Amino acid sequence: MTTAQQERTTEELKALAEQAGRDLEDASALEILQWAVDTFGKQFCVTSSMEDAVVSHLASRVVKGEAPVDVIFLDTGYHFPETIGTRDAVEAVMDVNVITLTPRQTVAEQDAEYGPKLHDRDPDLCCRLRKVQPLEEGLKDYQAWATGLRRDESPTRADTPVVGWDEKRQKVKISPIARWTQDDVDAYITEHGVLTNPLLMDGYASVGCAPCTRRVLEGEDARAGRWAGRAKTECGLHG
Repeated sequence: MTTAQQERTTEELKALAEQAGRDLEDASALEILQWAVDTFGKQFCVTSSMEDAVVSHLASRVVKGEAPVDVIFLDTGYHFPETIGTRDAVEAVMDVNVITLTPRQTVAEQDAEYGPKLHDRDPDLCCRLRKVQPLEEGLKDYQAWATGLRRDESPTRADTPVVGWDEKRQKVKISPIARWTQDDVDAYITEHGVLTNPLLMDGYASVGCAPCTRRVLEGEDARAGRWAGRAKTECGLHG
């Protein structure tokens, strides 16, 4: 990491993100990630829910032969065993540095303070305690982070920029596969043998915490199985 990278101001980072969003709109996922690595070095990381390892795999191709990219995983304490297994497999076979973040409280400690099954009574608070706060703390040492957000996943993600400004965290937010479709993802997984969560083969189109995730029904969008029956569609990590 250069001194110039270390000394960028918030205004400079925001302007950099807005310019890159325009310049890279038609770039490939690999080109977008190459820009991120070249621009931010070790102050760039990938975040992964371990639904699949597509973005992690793409990033590993960009930094091949160099220090592996950091892949941030949030262990909420409520994950399916298959999700934890996917994380362990990614860590074992892929040339990335998996970093697991955990909330300040265990599930038992949270239950003691807020009562059992907070996810049923106040899912927004539960997500904030077990996802949003740990990620904000975990991203402190980075200037930019990458996500696997795609525009075709739901109406709330339809305007996702390939590079944008994360106002909440004052960081550059990169979504290298924002323009991809599910067919693009499936083709990439098949071509490269990318690890995926086994639940994707069992009716789950989007995998989150076990108490708040169900299989999707025919004709539903990929996010319909998350917080089903509620107005809630996002955990708060992305808006």
